[in-house]
Amino acid sequence: MIPFVREFDFEYGRSDRVSPLNRRVIDDNPGPFTFTGTGTYIVGRDAPGAGVAVIDPGPLDDAHLAALLEAVKGQTVSHVLVTHTHRDHAPLARPFAAAVGGAPILAARPPLQTIHASGGLDEDEDEAFAPDVILTGGERIAGDGWTIEAMATPGHASNHMAFVLTDENALFCGDHVMGWATTVVAPPDGDMTDYMASLEAVIARGFSTLWPTHGAPVTEPAPFLAAYRAHRLEREAQVLAQLRAGDRTIAEMVPVLYAAVDNRLWPAASLSVWAHLRALVRAGLVVAEPEATPQALYRIL
Repeated sequence: MIPFVREFDFEYGRSDRVSPLNRRVIDDNPGPFTFTGTGTYIVGRDAPGAGVAVIDPGPLDDAHLAALLEAVKGQTVSHVLVTHTHRDHAPLARPFAAAVGGAPILAARPPLQTIHASGGLDEDEDEAFAPDVILTGGERIAGDGWTIEAMATPGHASNHMAFVLTDENALFCGDHVMGWATTVVAPPDGDMTDYMASLEAVIARGFSTLWPTHGAPVTEPAPFLAAYRAHRLEREAQVLAQLRAGDRTIAEMVPVLYAAVDNRLWPAASLSVWAHLRALVRAGLVVAEPEATPQALYRIL
């Protein structure tokens, strides 16, 4: 069982000091993908004149913008970092950067093609997002008493970028890992093969704390990540078992695999099953007819 953490102290719009170099302000945009809302992180000393970086400003929300500006009042925002271009993370980046004097926005390159796989929910792309600096992973961003390393973590999104606060051995993991739920991997932009490789890379780093954009921190990453990985491998095994039992379509598998889940969430579950099947086809374990689409017929080799 994944040791989820769903209870934590917060108040919308309040700036909370959550570690020596980290403050968090949560937007009032709760939902099926955002949990209690988008958590924007402010990295740096909470002192007049200090230089800070802001991670994932969030959706277009005047109240959240005002809260962020109040939180950094009297400080210098040197960088605005965005984990990926989903619309609950990226749209406020440009208005916020402009309001603090034109701080540069850093992120991975947006997808070449706008992709809508989640039915108009928060996982859709911010089509207008364009960073000032393109990150590929490995870049080190030096600030006022802090250093951040960009860490490419594709899977949830093709352009997902996490950020390592090296001073605290902590990872701002965006939506790659969440403390309250498993991460949505929604094709065609989301990719399960990439996701599992990124998860292994995060596990190998041995971080002390994970700071997801939604929900509480993960303060014991090793057992949590091990359970996270085991869950994905178990789901893959369940998909293979359904194929052996004679199911050929995603529509047949989801009611069985997600019988204990509210059926309103089955569309998202279908995307997860599709992601697993695409990975299995790529690995040569499953054949899709005619190709690996949500409507395809699948069979095990």
